[in-house]
Amino acid sequence: MDRRSVIKNAGIAGVLAAGAAPAVHAQEAIRWRLASSFPKALDTIFGAAETFSKKVSEMSGGKFQISIHPAGELMPPIAGMIDNIQKGTTEMVHTAPYYFFGVNDAFALGCAIPFGLNSRQMTAWMYQGNGGKLMRDFYAKYNIVNFPMGNTGAQMGGWYRKEIKSKADLKGLKFRAGGFAGKVLGRMGVVPQNIPGGEIYQALEKGTIDAAEWIGPYDDQKLGFNKVAPFYYYPGWWEGGPQLDAFVNRTAYDKLSPENKAILEAAAAFAHTDMQAKYDARNPEALKQLVAAKVKVLPFPKDVMEEAFKQATGLYDEISASNPDWKVIFEDWSKFRRDQNLWFRFTEMRFDQFMQAQKL
Repeated sequence: MDRRSVIKNAGIAGVLAAGAAPAVHAQEAIRWRLASSFPKALDTIFGAAETFSKKVSEMSGGKFQISIHPAGELMPPIAGMIDNIQKGTTEMVHTAPYYFFGVNDAFALGCAIPFGLNSRQMTAWMYQGNGGKLMRDFYAKYNIVNFPMGNTGAQMGGWYRKEIKSKADLKGLKFRAGGFAGKVLGRMGVVPQNIPGGEIYQALEKGTIDAAEWIGPYDDQKLGFNKVAPFYYYPGWWEGGPQLDAFVNRTAYDKLSPENKAILEAAAAFAHTDMQAKYDARNPEALKQLVAAKVKVLPFPKDVMEEAFKQATGLYDEISASNPDWKVIFEDWSKFRRDQNLWFRFTEMRFDQFMQAQKL
């Protein structure tokens, strides 16, 4: 039978009747679960996982469904999450990799470390530099496939019950700081506390801690920190561009078709961009409202910034000498940071400085 003649003269109906069409295989429905490290009330950071799930469903025609579970629903929001994703307790988690520096310091390089990359630089390192490959190779040791899935942009430096006038005021301060930042703060005399987002307000209100950082005005206002700590400092020098990740159990990932693997990657990239866009759009109004509510917004004293940078640099040298995973990734990261700062000095920084000085 001349197949081209069939197609020309009979159309699709004729093709099907003649049995000349290629076989069409119905795609099997997939149902996954994703455990988030974040409470559902935070529509920006928790919402990134919801955005991701929606896109996966849309792109798969509803065949690939991922249910999203807030912090604590399926597993603790931080402790044990790496063990659970390795074992495949859930197929995915959405989290900040630096939460797991206690497992290996190198996890922090996939998110943020003090005086690190800003959000654009971090995305560039992951997608166009060596960051994506280096972190993917590292996570493979833990049975994880990672996808960048969100960035908050540069964060604020947190809420304090008392004013910080110099680095001396940090001595003995019980401070909730996310992830790796506590290592540097500890070298400055701070007593770091690693507390999940949903528990910070109560600890600050009761005086269990003296200060706490979370993200920035939009989320911080939702959590009500201004009601229990009047001093709001900036910048969050430990989080210039913290990246969130979707961690996928490798065994589950390897079972996916190439099409579904591509859908995961594309949906995560969309959620990655969408999350920071939400923060950039919503933080300005929230900050204005906090100022109107008599919050005292203050810059960190110069000696705090200088001491923090000194301690961070010393810490990185020490870890490089003892942790080969960190050393390999950090060396590439450091070179990328150096080149990025050189470029931004001529463009972004000068432009931003000029524009921020204008009365618009």
